[in-house]
Amino acid sequence: ALLVVSLVLGARASGATAQPTRTAASARSPELLAILDEHMEWLSSRDPISASQRGDLRFNDRVPDVAPEAIERSVGEARDRLAQLNRLDQARLSEPDRVDAELLRWELEGIVHGAPFRGYLMPISARGGPQVWLPQMAAQLPFQGPQDYEDYSTRLERLPVLIEDTIENMRTGMREGIVPPRVTVQGAAEQCFALASQAMRDDPTLSPFYTPFRAMPGSDSSVKRARRAIEEGIMPAFQTLGEFLRDEYIPACRESIGISDLSPSGDPEYGRRYYQFAIREHTTLDLTADEIHEIGLGEVARIQAEMLDVIAASDFRDRHPEHAALEGEALLAAFLASLKSDPRFFHTSEEELLDEFRVICKEIDPELPRLFGRLPRLPYGVRQIPPIFGPASPAAYYYHGSIATGVPGYFMVNTYALDQRPRYDMIALALHEAVPGHHLQIALAQEMEDVHEFRRRVAFTAFTEGWALYAERLGLEMGGLPWPAGRGLYQDPYDDFGRLNFEMWRALRLVVDTGIHAKGWTRQQAIDYMIAHSANSEHDLVTEVDRYIGWPGQALGYKLGELHIRELRARAERELGAAFRLRDFHDVVLGAGGVPLGVLDERVMAWIERTRAQRESQR
Repeated sequence: ALLVVSLVLGARASGATAQPTRTAASARSPELLAILDEHMEWLSSRDPISASQRGDLRFNDRVPDVAPEAIERSVGEARDRLAQLNRLDQARLSEPDRVDAELLRWELEGIVHGAPFRGYLMPISARGGPQVWLPQMAAQLPFQGPQDYEDYSTRLERLPVLIEDTIENMRTGMREGIVPPRVTVQGAAEQCFALASQAMRDDPTLSPFYTPFRAMPGSDSSVKRARRAIEEGIMPAFQTLGEFLRDEYIPACRESIGISDLSPSGDPEYGRRYYQFAIREHTTLDLTADEIHEIGLGEVARIQAEMLDVIAASDFRDRHPEHAALEGEALLAAFLASLKSDPRFFHTSEEELLDEFRVICKEIDPELPRLFGRLPRLPYGVRQIPPIFGPASPAAYYYHGSIATGVPGYFMVNTYALDQRPRYDMIALALHEAVPGHHLQIALAQEMEDVHEFRRRVAFTAFTEGWALYAERLGLEMGGLPWPAGRGLYQDPYDDFGRLNFEMWRALRLVVDTGIHAKGWTRQQAIDYMIAHSANSEHDLVTEVDRYIGWPGQALGYKLGELHIRELRARAERELGAAFRLRDFHDVVLGAGGVPLGVLDERVMAWIERTRAQRESQR
């Protein structure tokens, strides 16, 4: 990792240009490699902050250009690159080339096919937008020397233009009838005002944008520039954005919640087409909303039956004899109500919560070599989600690091409302966000060798989130008494119920997301359905429903991806019998980085055939 960082920094210091990394394999198609190089160059210039996070420091002082003409130009360039890709003779491509070409095709088609919906005209919610991700930007950037601080100061000076363009995009959306549901934007204005508070005006060093400079000497020129940028540019820009949201945008947003209700220019099919596009984009599967809804209902019923088995194994009836005679849904409802009010399941301080997550992660780490042939070199840590974002944030999320820059990954934990952060969810949550979930999968993808840089960067919701949900289930196969003899890390029935609760949560998404966006469900109908089937707090479930409203289709990838990986594993176990090795299966699944589920099918089936052939040759 140190070698990669020094090479990148050295290239910049000497005035050389850091080029996208090519594979060393001689059988690669020069034409495809040229397209991939061009694509990575395009991505870095289009999203310079992500480029810096990856260690490409050529655009280290820039911010994304979100002006409409820049976005339209990018779509045109993506369309041209897709045409170039389609002109290649696919039959002559090697296996690595075919995978790269397929991943690039998915990415470019997503840009081109999504362009008519003009989603960039709805850039803000209480869960996302410049007021959420920009204040957290510095934590993911490398600061190795004085030039990095100078570049960062220049970035800060350029942020007001990005915010101005964001406002103009929203004004265009208001004129054209492309606006989000009002409920998804509630709270965003207050987030903006918090970034321009009186305390920060009195002392700009309190701003989250100043964080990298707190250890720098006060006379440094970059410090002075940063303070000026924060005082004279960033805080006024966020004040303006907050006032615009409060006074103009939020009143103009729509009351309806389903994307299918959106019909700009009187086009009644716009919303339905948008949702079908979102389904394919996030699941990489050709499924209809009705099909997904039915899959969800089936999973809800299956998981509920497993929940009842776990309740029977717990001490619930002993502790609550008044519920001893209950069965089925009545028993589940009483159990859920008890979980949400029992103080033994909740921490009383933020540090206690964070410390227990750190202990859980340390218990998981030594289990990994038994399940994986390859483990990442990049470390990870546990951090608190900044309190300003706690009320609108989920229970946790993952910020990826960079092996190139040496920035670790972070498992970000929400400490807001401790009475709604139950302990029985913690093992499953750590497995999902840290290892063997997001951190392990994303870090391994970054560390792949002999592949184009594009492969290390590309990701698909169904794979990334499907793997992380599958990782929660792997907790059954860790610890002193793994499944099926025991319950692995989930030895306590309440912890195992927490695992099932998280799985239920993802199954509920299949029902609720399609209900909202394809079946006319109301927000309250979705909330009531979630509360009736989940042990999550009402606050979390309301936040989740609002997330599904504001991000159509994204929540579908988790359960559909996990089901797909489990089906592939079951097939491999069935076809290989005693020759099946779980470590090998996991290495094959993760070995190409994040891929569409169809590409994953091909990889696993090819591995099954190779393993079967090796077994036959040894007889």
